[in-house]
Amino acid sequence: MTVEREAFQFALLAFSSLFSVINPISAAPIFVALTGGTPEDRGRTAFRACLAAGAVLAVFAAAGGAIFAFFQITVPAFQIAGGVLFTSLALREMQDEETPRVTRDDVEKLDPSVVPLGIPVIAGPGAISATMVLVGQAQDAVHRTALAAALVASIVVTLAILLAAPAIVGRIGKTGQRVVAKVMGLVTVVIGVQFILNGATTVLLSILRQAKG
Repeated sequence: MTVEREAFQFALLAFSSLFSVINPISAAPIFVALTGGTPEDRGRTAFRACLAAGAVLAVFAAAGGAIFAFFQITVPAFQIAGGVLFTSLALREMQDEETPRVTRDDVEKLDPSVVPLGIPVIAGPGAISATMVLVGQAQDAVHRTALAAALVASIVVTLAILLAAPAIVGRIGKTGQRVVAKVMGLVTVVIGVQFILNGATTVLLSILRQAKG
């Protein structure tokens, strides 16, 4: 397998992981509920929210290696922990379909773009964990570049969906929102389980090598 093909596959994995965890379709009704005014006002709010979320995720992506080294965390350990978090968050969201992720009591009265829209609606614990897990899997500069591209792409797609949120929410309705939430939740569960399997496989292979040695 060529380096370019491997990097492309990693970029697809990174984008699908980040996009399913961010889940901008589910964020759309929250965005509509917490914003108002003209389309230009909503557009500025969406841009600031995505910019804040992208900045937070970029910081964790850039500092991921340093955080691993400082706390002496191994990549398989974070893969397993991140996979467990992925799975638990997705299962809880799939079961508690009527529980909103944020309420108006959580909103800063003047500007909800950074909190709660940017954080934690877009860049929540799942997205941060996904970023950290993917950083651990990025083996070289090519993979890190692919991860950066996937991060930018997921934020850009999220921005586009938020800009179209009023139309999307009105068109798909509550039933459509629940269906999308279930599908995205299922995808997140599968990704979480795969992260756990990857981490556990690495640990088991290491134990077997040490036993043979």
